[in-house]
Amino acid sequence: MEAIVKTDFHFPGQVGKYVGKVRDVYDIDGKYLVMVATDRISAFDVVLPKGIPFKGQILNRIASKFLDAASDIVPNWKIAVPDPNVTLGYKCEPFKVEMVIRGYLAGHAWREYSEGKRTLCGEVMPEGLTEGCRFPEPLITPTSKAAAGHDEDISKEEIIAGGLVGKEDYEKMEEYTRLIYRRGCEMASRMGLILVDTKYEFGKKDGRIFLMDEVHTPDSSRYYYADGYEERLEKGERQKQLSKEFVREWLMANGFQGKSGQKVPEMTPEVVSHITDRYIELFEKITGEKFERSDYTSSAMESHVSEYLENL
Repeated sequence: MEAIVKTDFHFPGQVGKYVGKVRDVYDIDGKYLVMVATDRISAFDVVLPKGIPFKGQILNRIASKFLDAASDIVPNWKIAVPDPNVTLGYKCEPFKVEMVIRGYLAGHAWREYSEGKRTLCGEVMPEGLTEGCRFPEPLITPTSKAAAGHDEDISKEEIIAGGLVGKEDYEKMEEYTRLIYRRGCEMASRMGLILVDTKYEFGKKDGRIFLMDEVHTPDSSRYYYADGYEERLEKGERQKQLSKEFVREWLMANGFQGKSGQKVPEMTPEVVSHITDRYIELFEKITGEKFERSDYTSSAMESHVSEYLENL
Protein backbone atom coordinates (compact mmCIF):
# COMPACT_ATOMS: atom_id res chain seq x y z
CA MET A 1 0.00 0.00 0.00
CA GLU A 2 1.48 3.33 -1.10
CA ALA A 3 1.17 6.22 1.29
CA ILE A 4 -0.38 9.44 -0.02
CA VAL A 5 2.14 12.16 0.83
CA LYS A 6 1.25 14.76 -1.81
CA THR A 7 -1.93 15.93 -3.50
CA ASP A 8 -2.47 18.23 -6.46
CA PHE A 9 -6.23 18.45 -6.81
CA HIS A 10 -8.34 20.85 -8.86
CA PHE A 11 -11.77 21.20 -7.30
CA PRO A 12 -14.79 23.19 -8.52
CA GLY A 13 -14.51 26.73 -7.16
CA GLN A 14 -10.95 26.26 -5.94
CA VAL A 15 -9.18 29.57 -5.32
CA GLY A 16 -6.17 28.54 -3.25
CA LYS A 17 -4.18 25.78 -1.62
CA TYR A 18 -2.13 25.59 1.57
CA VAL A 19 0.29 22.76 2.36
CA GLY A 20 0.79 22.15 6.08
CA LYS A 21 2.93 19.60 7.86
CA VAL A 22 0.49 16.76 7.32
CA ARG A 23 -2.57 18.33 5.66
CA ASP A 24 -3.24 19.85 2.27
CA VAL A 25 -5.97 22.48 2.54
CA TYR A 26 -7.93 23.71 -0.48
CA ASP A 27 -9.86 26.99 -0.39
CA ILE A 28 -13.21 26.81 -2.16
CA ASP A 29 -14.66 30.20 -3.14
CA GLY A 30 -13.26 31.73 0.04
CA LYS A 31 -16.17 30.11 1.92
CA TYR A 32 -15.21 26.47 2.43
CA LEU A 33 -12.10 24.43 3.09
CA VAL A 34 -11.31 20.94 1.84
CA MET A 35 -8.85 19.54 4.37
CA VAL A 36 -7.02 16.47 3.09
CA ALA A 37 -5.37 14.38 5.80
CA THR A 38 -2.37 12.97 3.95
CA ASP A 39 -0.20 10.11 5.18
CA ARG A 40 2.67 12.45 5.98
CA ILE A 41 3.90 12.25 9.55
CA SER A 42 5.70 14.91 11.55
CA ALA A 43 7.56 14.94 14.85
CA PHE A 44 9.52 17.71 16.55
CA ASP A 45 7.96 20.02 13.92
CA VAL A 46 9.78 18.12 11.14
CA VAL A 47 7.98 16.21 8.37
CA LEU A 48 9.57 12.76 8.24
CA PRO A 49 10.80 11.46 4.86
CA LYS A 50 8.28 8.63 4.47
CA GLY A 51 4.50 8.52 4.78
CA ILE A 52 2.49 6.06 6.85
CA PRO A 53 -0.23 4.17 4.92
CA PHE A 54 -3.76 4.66 6.36
CA LYS A 55 -2.59 7.31 8.85
CA GLY A 56 -4.51 10.11 7.13
CA GLN A 57 -7.87 8.41 7.14
CA ILE A 58 -7.36 7.13 10.68
CA LEU A 59 -6.82 10.67 11.98
CA ASN A 60 -9.62 12.10 9.83
CA ARG A 61 -12.16 9.55 11.05
CA ILE A 62 -11.21 10.02 14.71
CA ALA A 63 -11.40 13.81 14.38
CA SER A 64 -14.81 13.60 12.72
CA LYS A 65 -16.16 11.45 15.55
CA PHE A 66 -15.00 13.83 18.26
CA LEU A 67 -16.10 16.97 16.41
CA ASP A 68 -19.59 15.51 16.34
CA ALA A 69 -19.34 14.58 20.03
CA ALA A 70 -18.55 18.18 21.03
CA SER A 71 -21.01 19.91 18.70
CA ASP A 72 -23.39 20.70 21.59
CA ILE A 73 -20.58 22.57 23.40
CA VAL A 74 -19.26 24.77 20.59
CA PRO A 75 -20.05 25.06 16.87
CA ASN A 76 -17.40 23.50 14.66
CA TRP A 77 -16.22 23.93 11.12
CA LYS A 78 -17.14 20.47 9.79
CA ILE A 79 -19.83 20.09 7.12
CA ALA A 80 -19.15 16.59 5.76
CA VAL A 81 -16.60 13.81 5.25
CA PRO A 82 -16.90 13.08 1.52
CA ASP A 83 -13.90 10.72 1.59
CA PRO A 84 -12.20 8.86 4.49
CA ASN A 85 -9.15 11.15 4.16
CA VAL A 86 -11.09 14.39 3.72
CA THR A 87 -13.19 16.77 5.79
CA LEU A 88 -15.04 19.60 4.10
CA GLY A 89 -16.02 22.53 6.26
CA TYR A 90 -16.51 26.24 6.71
CA LYS A 91 -13.60 28.61 6.28
CA CYS A 92 -12.97 30.45 9.55
CA GLU A 93 -10.47 33.11 10.52
CA PRO A 94 -8.11 31.19 12.81
CA PHE A 95 -6.81 32.54 16.08
CA LYS A 96 -3.02 32.61 16.17
CA VAL A 97 -2.76 30.39 19.25
CA GLU A 98 -3.36 26.73 20.01
CA MET A 99 -5.13 25.88 23.23
CA VAL A 100 -3.18 23.08 24.91
CA ILE A 101 -4.74 21.51 28.00
CA ARG A 102 -2.89 19.11 30.29
CA GLY A 103 -4.55 16.93 32.89
CA TYR A 104 -1.36 15.00 33.68
CA LEU A 105 2.38 15.68 33.80
CA ALA A 106 3.64 14.20 30.53
CA GLY A 107 5.42 14.96 27.28
CA HIS A 108 6.69 18.54 26.90
CA ALA A 109 5.47 19.48 30.39
CA TRP A 110 7.38 16.57 31.94
CA ARG A 111 10.53 17.42 30.00
CA GLU A 112 10.34 21.00 31.32
CA TYR A 113 9.55 19.78 34.85
CA SER A 114 12.43 17.29 34.89
CA GLU A 115 14.78 20.19 34.07
CA GLY A 116 13.65 21.95 37.24
CA LYS A 117 11.06 24.32 35.79
CA ARG A 118 7.87 24.77 37.81
CA THR A 119 5.91 27.15 35.60
CA LEU A 120 4.69 26.54 32.07
CA CYS A 121 2.94 29.32 30.15
CA GLY A 122 2.42 31.12 33.44
CA GLU A 123 0.78 28.06 35.04
CA VAL A 124 2.33 26.65 38.22
CA MET A 125 3.17 22.95 38.33
CA PRO A 126 3.22 21.70 41.95
CA GLU A 127 6.37 20.34 43.59
CA GLY A 128 6.83 16.63 44.24
CA LEU A 129 5.29 15.24 41.06
CA THR A 130 6.57 12.36 38.98
CA GLU A 131 5.98 11.61 35.32
CA GLY A 132 2.34 10.71 34.68
CA CYS A 133 0.97 12.33 37.85
CA ARG A 134 -2.43 13.96 37.61
CA PHE A 135 -2.51 17.72 38.12
CA PRO A 136 -4.91 18.97 40.84
CA GLU A 137 -6.73 20.81 38.04
CA PRO A 138 -6.04 20.65 34.28
CA LEU A 139 -3.60 23.34 33.12
CA ILE A 140 -4.13 25.37 29.96
CA THR A 141 -0.71 25.99 28.39
CA PRO A 142 -1.17 27.72 25.03
CA THR A 143 1.31 27.95 22.21
CA SER A 144 1.65 30.61 19.55
CA LYS A 145 1.12 29.18 16.08
CA ALA A 146 4.26 29.53 14.01
CA ALA A 147 3.97 29.82 10.23
CA ALA A 148 7.09 27.62 10.06
CA GLY A 149 9.26 25.89 12.62
CA HIS A 150 8.49 25.43 16.30
CA ASP A 151 5.37 26.67 18.05
CA GLU A 152 6.30 28.66 21.18
CA ASP A 153 4.93 28.43 24.71
CA ILE A 154 3.06 31.59 25.65
CA SER A 155 1.00 32.75 28.63
CA LYS A 156 -2.57 34.05 28.71
CA GLU A 157 -1.25 37.46 29.75
CA GLU A 158 1.22 37.59 26.84
CA ILE A 159 -1.50 36.55 24.36
CA ILE A 160 -3.86 39.31 25.47
CA ALA A 161 -1.17 41.98 25.92
CA GLY A 162 0.30 41.18 22.50
CA GLY A 163 -3.09 41.45 20.80
CA LEU A 164 -3.02 37.87 19.49
CA VAL A 165 -6.51 37.30 20.94
CA GLY A 166 -8.83 39.71 22.71
CA LYS A 167 -9.56 39.10 26.40
CA GLU A 168 -13.22 38.19 25.89
CA ASP A 169 -12.51 35.76 23.05
CA TYR A 170 -9.58 34.19 24.89
CA GLU A 171 -11.61 33.56 28.03
CA LYS A 172 -14.38 32.01 25.94
CA MET A 173 -11.81 29.71 24.31
CA GLU A 174 -10.56 28.75 27.77
CA GLU A 175 -14.11 27.85 28.77
CA TYR A 176 -14.65 25.79 25.62
CA THR A 177 -11.26 24.10 26.07
CA ARG A 178 -12.13 22.88 29.57
CA LEU A 179 -15.58 21.66 28.50
CA ILE A 180 -14.34 19.80 25.39
CA TYR A 181 -11.50 18.25 27.38
CA ARG A 182 -13.96 17.07 30.04
CA ARG A 183 -16.12 15.50 27.33
CA GLY A 184 -13.06 13.82 25.82
CA CYS A 185 -12.05 12.46 29.23
CA GLU A 186 -15.53 10.98 29.72
CA MET A 187 -15.45 9.30 26.32
CA ALA A 188 -11.91 8.00 26.89
CA SER A 189 -12.88 6.58 30.26
CA ARG A 190 -15.62 4.50 28.64
CA MET A 191 -12.92 2.97 26.41
CA GLY A 192 -10.61 2.21 29.35
CA LEU A 193 -8.37 5.16 28.54
CA ILE A 194 -7.19 8.37 30.18
CA LEU A 195 -7.02 11.51 28.03
CA VAL A 196 -3.73 12.91 29.33
CA ASP A 197 -3.38 16.08 27.28
CA THR A 198 -4.57 17.53 24.00
CA LYS A 199 -4.81 20.72 21.95
CA TYR A 200 -7.60 22.60 20.23
CA GLU A 201 -7.66 25.24 17.52
CA PHE A 202 -10.38 27.85 17.24
CA GLY A 203 -11.38 30.44 14.69
CA LYS A 204 -14.14 32.94 14.03
CA LYS A 205 -16.95 32.95 11.50
CA ASP A 206 -19.76 35.48 11.39
CA GLY A 207 -18.66 36.83 14.75
CA ARG A 208 -18.85 33.42 16.48
CA ILE A 209 -16.07 31.19 17.78
CA PHE A 210 -15.80 27.85 15.97
CA LEU A 211 -13.79 24.74 16.88
CA MET A 212 -11.47 23.88 14.00
CA ASP A 213 -9.05 21.22 12.80
CA GLU A 214 -8.64 17.79 14.40
CA VAL A 215 -9.89 16.84 17.84
CA HIS A 216 -8.67 14.11 20.21
CA THR A 217 -6.60 12.29 17.62
CA PRO A 218 -3.33 10.55 18.59
CA ASP A 219 -1.45 13.28 16.71
CA SER A 220 -2.96 16.05 18.84
CA SER A 221 -3.54 14.10 22.07
CA ARG A 222 -1.95 11.66 24.47
CA TYR A 223 -3.83 8.74 26.03
CA TYR A 224 -2.85 6.38 28.84
CA TYR A 225 -4.38 2.97 29.46
CA ALA A 226 -6.44 3.25 32.64
CA ASP A 227 -5.85 -0.38 33.61
CA GLY A 228 -2.69 -0.49 35.69
CA TYR A 229 -2.22 3.30 35.75
CA GLU A 230 -2.06 3.60 39.55
CA GLU A 231 0.24 0.58 39.93
CA ARG A 232 2.68 1.89 37.33
CA LEU A 233 2.63 5.32 38.95
CA GLU A 234 3.41 3.87 42.40
CA LYS A 235 6.29 1.80 41.02
CA GLY A 236 7.72 4.71 39.05
CA GLU A 237 7.21 2.85 35.77
CA ARG A 238 6.43 4.48 32.44
CA GLN A 239 2.75 4.54 31.61
CA LYS A 240 1.37 2.42 28.79
CA GLN A 241 0.12 4.99 26.32
CA LEU A 242 -1.66 5.56 23.06
CA SER A 243 -0.26 8.58 21.22
CA LYS A 244 2.32 9.60 18.67
CA GLU A 245 4.86 9.67 21.51
CA PHE A 246 6.16 6.25 20.44
CA VAL A 247 7.35 7.87 17.19
CA ARG A 248 9.11 10.66 19.11
CA GLU A 249 10.71 8.10 21.43
CA TRP A 250 11.98 6.06 18.45
CA LEU A 251 13.47 9.22 16.95
CA MET A 252 15.10 10.27 20.24
CA ALA A 253 16.52 6.77 20.75
CA ASN A 254 18.14 7.17 17.33
CA GLY A 255 19.60 10.61 18.03
CA PHE A 256 16.98 12.90 16.52
CA GLN A 257 15.01 15.67 18.24
CA GLY A 258 14.65 18.09 15.35
CA LYS A 259 17.75 20.06 16.29
CA SER A 260 20.18 21.58 13.81
CA GLY A 261 22.64 19.07 12.39
CA GLN A 262 20.63 16.01 13.44
CA LYS A 263 19.58 13.47 10.82
CA VAL A 264 16.30 11.55 10.72
CA PRO A 265 17.04 7.82 11.18
CA GLU A 266 16.28 5.46 8.31
CA MET A 267 12.60 4.61 8.03
CA THR A 268 12.77 1.02 6.80
CA PRO A 269 9.66 -0.76 5.46
CA GLU A 270 9.50 -2.58 8.82
CA VAL A 271 9.51 0.71 10.73
CA VAL A 272 6.79 2.16 8.49
CA SER A 273 4.65 -1.00 8.79
CA HIS A 274 5.02 -0.94 12.58
CA ILE A 275 3.86 2.70 12.74
CA THR A 276 0.82 1.86 10.58
CA ASP A 277 -0.05 -1.03 12.93
CA ARG A 278 0.25 1.27 15.95
CA TYR A 279 -2.04 3.86 14.35
CA ILE A 280 -4.65 1.18 13.61
CA GLU A 281 -4.42 0.05 17.24
CA LEU A 282 -4.94 3.67 18.27
CA PHE A 283 -8.02 3.99 16.07
CA GLU A 284 -9.65 0.81 17.32
CA LYS A 285 -8.95 1.51 20.98
CA ILE A 286 -10.03 5.14 20.89
CA THR A 287 -13.20 4.65 18.82
CA GLY A 288 -14.20 1.11 19.73
CA GLU A 289 -14.63 0.43 16.00
CA LYS A 290 -12.87 -2.09 13.78
CA PHE A 291 -10.56 -0.56 11.17
CA GLU A 292 -10.90 -2.20 7.77
CA ARG A 293 -7.90 -1.81 5.49
CA SER A 294 -8.93 -0.95 1.95
CA ASP A 295 -7.22 0.44 -1.12
CA TYR A 296 -7.43 4.17 -1.60
CA THR A 297 -6.08 6.47 -4.28
CA SER A 298 -5.66 10.16 -4.91
CA SER A 299 -7.89 10.01 -7.99
CA ALA A 300 -10.78 8.44 -6.06
CA MET A 301 -10.36 11.03 -3.32
CA GLU A 302 -10.53 13.90 -5.83
CA SER A 303 -13.59 12.39 -7.49
CA HIS A 304 -15.49 11.96 -4.19
CA VAL A 305 -14.81 15.53 -3.11
CA SER A 306 -15.58 17.09 -6.50
CA GLU A 307 -18.91 15.28 -6.66
CA TYR A 308 -19.84 16.55 -3.19
CA LEU A 309 -18.83 20.14 -4.00
CA GLU A 310 -20.92 20.15 -7.18
CA ASN A 311 -24.00 19.34 -5.07
CA LEU A 312 -23.18 21.65 -2.16
